[in-house]
Amino acid sequence: MTTAREAFVAKKLRQRYGVVGSVAGLYVRAGYSVRVGVQTKAGVADVFAVKEGVKLAIKVLTESKPYGRDVVELAKKIAGELGAKPVIVLYGAGPRLTEEAVKAAEEAGVSVRRVRPGH
Repeated sequence: MTTAREAFVAKKLRQRYGVVGSVAGLYVRAGYSVRVGVQTKAGVADVFAVKEGVKLAIKVLTESKPYGRDVVELAKKIAGELGAKPVIVLYGAGPRLTEEAVKAAEEAGVSVRRVRPGH
């Protein structure tokens, strides 16, 4: 159950950050504390979420194209620097991972999730 405060924060994140804010809002509603746009030496973690000692470094992919192994490796490097579990979020129906990238994600322990707009 989402509290009124969580719903308010999720709405503000969506308004301020767009697609990345929508994904961050989903994690806020799930009880995570989130930060958006965390910079590391390897790149930017779009969303950094923490709940009960579990840290997630989330990379949000929105562009409608196939993504390769390099995205999986980048997500893993960013998560390694933050001491977090890597997560790749495919937003909408457009972005997809190649077969090679899916295998690399399974081997590397990178979680892949799809989020539909409006949810």
